[in-house]
Amino acid sequence: MKIIHVITSLQAHGAQMMLYRVLSRMDRTRFENAVVSLTDGGSLKEKFEALNLPLFSAGMKAGMPTPAAVYRLVRAVRRYEPELVQGWMYHGNLAAQLAARLSANRPPVVWNIRTSNCDLKEEKPFTAAIIKLGGKLSQWPKAIVNNSTAGALNHEERLGYCALSRVVIPNGFDTDLFAPSDEARIALRSQLGLSEDAFLIGLVGRFHPVKDHACFLRAAAMVSNKYPHTHFVLAGEGVYEGNRELREMIEGFALSGRAHLLGERRDVHRVHAALDVAVSSSAFGEGFPNVIGEAMSCGVPTVATDVGDSSLVVADAGRVVPPRNAGALANALLELVGMAGEQRRELGSKARRRIIENYSIDTIVSRYESLYQQVISTCNIKEGDLNVRYRWFG
Repeated sequence: MKIIHVITSLQAHGAQMMLYRVLSRMDRTRFENAVVSLTDGGSLKEKFEALNLPLFSAGMKAGMPTPAAVYRLVRAVRRYEPELVQGWMYHGNLAAQLAARLSANRPPVVWNIRTSNCDLKEEKPFTAAIIKLGGKLSQWPKAIVNNSTAGALNHEERLGYCALSRVVIPNGFDTDLFAPSDEARIALRSQLGLSEDAFLIGLVGRFHPVKDHACFLRAAAMVSNKYPHTHFVLAGEGVYEGNRELREMIEGFALSGRAHLLGERRDVHRVHAALDVAVSSSAFGEGFPNVIGEAMSCGVPTVATDVGDSSLVVADAGRVVPPRNAGALANALLELVGMAGEQRRELGSKARRRIIENYSIDTIVSRYESLYQQVISTCNIKEGDLNVRYRWFG
């Protein structure tokens, strides 16, 4: 079964990481996969190339797509002759739909949506228009995969996305790669010039309003006032010393010397494993933040804001607080910092068990495989017919 995936870029964002994980584990005796990136390059390009599958670029630039870019997209899909086209995120979904309709065999299309509380006012005008157009065209795809129940309901109720096409498949995690590591703990502290017993609280995520770094740093300042031995690690695209806006935030909260900017890391599993507490401070828009599952898989207690399905994922293996509330975030962090070490480690062990039991990558990949097989076989998906419909555990 030949499938081509259309995605906006190969940058190390959540959708791209999930696509990479799915493709790396799919049964190659049953499925042939190819990828079209709408834009050139990206920090994950080498990882995708290492999968030894066809990789195309439409060469689009930021802003309105050009006729030349659309031509390259359609040509790539036509040449590959897929039996199914999978779009990833809003731009990728509509691009996949367009390319499929302009292909000779008109293969069925599946969309993939990975945000929850989509606030159009927070989006660029072109992206907001794409999201609204997606709602109007959402009866066209054979299925719409959401990585969270909250995201599916929000898109259906507020933006008019077709509920009959809904399939919920959460993120999956490689629990062998994302695993506890004493060596990683020691190595990162050595890299930062800290003692081996330094307490590290971390936020992994690109520098973007959705991640709400300001809320995290405000909470970090409250924590450091009571526990001066704590240090704060930030990693992700745009999270580097040359980011003037971020540096000014750190200086404004008097965190210079205690907030460490690591930039975009290819060894993010080691960063997670080095932490004592992980944070997801997202303000809106997240369906199922990858960083929550990654940190939990590493046996790290997590404090997450209540966006998307974060509270369902964390459950009793961490703490969940309201978004955009630095005081609540600080209080949850203070509780975990103040715990006895053994108690905090047990909480981390519970978090890892939860990911292993409910969100392992092999379990999630099998759900994608079942969906693809049914779409290709029937090309007539109805809500009650899908045996891959995901229900939240427990």
